[in-house]
Amino acid sequence: MKFSIVVVALSMACSHAFVPTSTTGRMSAVKPLKKMSDDVGIPCEDECALESFPNLPESVHPGVLSGQAMMDLLKHAKENGYAIPAVNCVSNSGINACLEAARANDAPIIIQFSSGGSQFYGGKGLDNSNYRAAIAGAVSGAFHVRTMAEQYGVPVILHTDHCSKKLLPWVDGLISASERYFQTHGEPLFSSHMIDLSEEPLEENLEICKEYLARMDKIGLLLEMELGITGGEEDGVDNSDRPVEDLYSKPEEIYDTYKALSEVSDKFTVAAAFGNVHGVYKPGNVKLEPKILDKAQKYICEKLGDEAPESKLPVSFVFHGGSGSEVSDIQEAIGYGVVKMNIDTDTQWSYWEGIKNFEAKYHDYLQGQIGNPEGEDKPNKKYYD
Repeated sequence: MKFSIVVVALSMACSHAFVPTSTTGRMSAVKPLKKMSDDVGIPCEDECALESFPNLPESVHPGVLSGQAMMDLLKHAKENGYAIPAVNCVSNSGINACLEAARANDAPIIIQFSSGGSQFYGGKGLDNSNYRAAIAGAVSGAFHVRTMAEQYGVPVILHTDHCSKKLLPWVDGLISASERYFQTHGEPLFSSHMIDLSEEPLEENLEICKEYLARMDKIGLLLEMELGITGGEEDGVDNSDRPVEDLYSKPEEIYDTYKALSEVSDKFTVAAAFGNVHGVYKPGNVKLEPKILDKAQKYICEKLGDEAPESKLPVSFVFHGGSGSEVSDIQEAIGYGVVKMNIDTDTQWSYWEGIKNFEAKYHDYLQGQIGNPEGEDKPNKKYYD
């Protein structure tokens, strides 16, 4: 599945204007003191200059979203039946490709960094003691996204991916960066962070997530948490041998999560497991069960009674391991409240495939700096420049 196709498929429902009522967040929409384009001295023009993005809630604007604008976008996605693609990036060229795809499709996008990707962005030569390089890399990437998202004229949610218990100091550093940024800009540097404590007992998972959500909510950051295990291997974490039952969340666990986090803030999403696996595998090797999400929504609505939302979709879900999934499974999951879909592996392959095809086409011109089929003294710089 090509990245551009995925963006089109997930953003088709953005074709009608809709302005939702305010969500129940405890923090009012905060308008930035000034745009990033003002900081760098490159005034916004055309799409970049729009105060509001067409066919989306009025609060949603070109550039990085947080707080109420982010919540309005996610609500719009749920109510209009689409999910926003989330791509892990490790370089500015990858970020720019995402922004270009979003602009080509007039759609919002989520750009996210993993801890390993953040360290790579900063450079493997940097000391990563106490995750210094990973923090610096993610912050550097965040400023790149903020600078270029406005220039491309597209709404972006700036996110960080899986953060296990041992990686919490990495996210601590990023939240601190957002708190400092908030003091001068009226919004956080990032939009949201994922805390993945799915390997810990549920009670501990929820207690830690509640603590982080309380801190993050103060500046308009959203928390993504995980229940169950995403199988496969990614970013150095190998869950390919985990028991099958770990790949499927239970409605009771999802309700406990919804209840516990709702007491703190509405700024959270849940990456519940319904057979998700990182990577792309032969058809039939991965068995997704989107109906787990449906059962959870119905179970929670029963518990909420008259307080259940009219949509009957109280939880905003995240679809991990989306690469290679059947379109029918994607559409079904979106119907059950998925608002964000990770497509890392497919986009990694697309990035590599472009390089692979270029090398194959110009192979004989890439074997040395001088000399090719046109002559022994012909320079090859224009092929590898």
